Amino acid sequence: MTSSQKDWLMKRNCSLSPRQVGRFYLSILLVSVAIALVFAWKGTWIILAFAVLEMLVLGAALLVYARHAADYERVTLAQGALVVESVSANRVIRHEFNARWVRVELEESPRAELVLHSGRLTVPVGRYLDPGRRRRFAQELSWWLQRSA
Repeated sequence: MTSSQKDWLMKRNCSLSPRQVGRFYLSILLVSVAIALVFAWKGTWIILAFAVLEMLVLGAALLVYARHAADYERVTLAQGALVVESVSANRVIRHEFNARWVRVELEESPRAELVLHSGRLTVPVGRYLDPGRRRRFAQELSWWLQRSA
């Protein structure tokens, strides 16, 4: 990486990877269904129905979590170009700017949003950062953009 190249990667703060979520769900499913089957064998069938419903709802919630666990934003500054790549639920959105024309704006509020402007194009970045880190990232990005001009 030369002195004019810089790369920032911002990711969600997730405790479990999608594979770990799958293993967790499978273990909970097996235990819950096993207990429900014992009750069904003793004649209380309604427990099995509720266990299945519970596992379907939990499975849906974990599926949403797992789809977004690997989301990230990558901002790359290299050779006069600023590239912003955003991945959400396996959908990739990529914006490329001329680094000389990019303006970095950070709102002055507790939940300040960081926005990159270039002409008519406006791209929010830093959504996975807390407000303090978002502010530091805005300062660092502005510094690198001025340096690359």
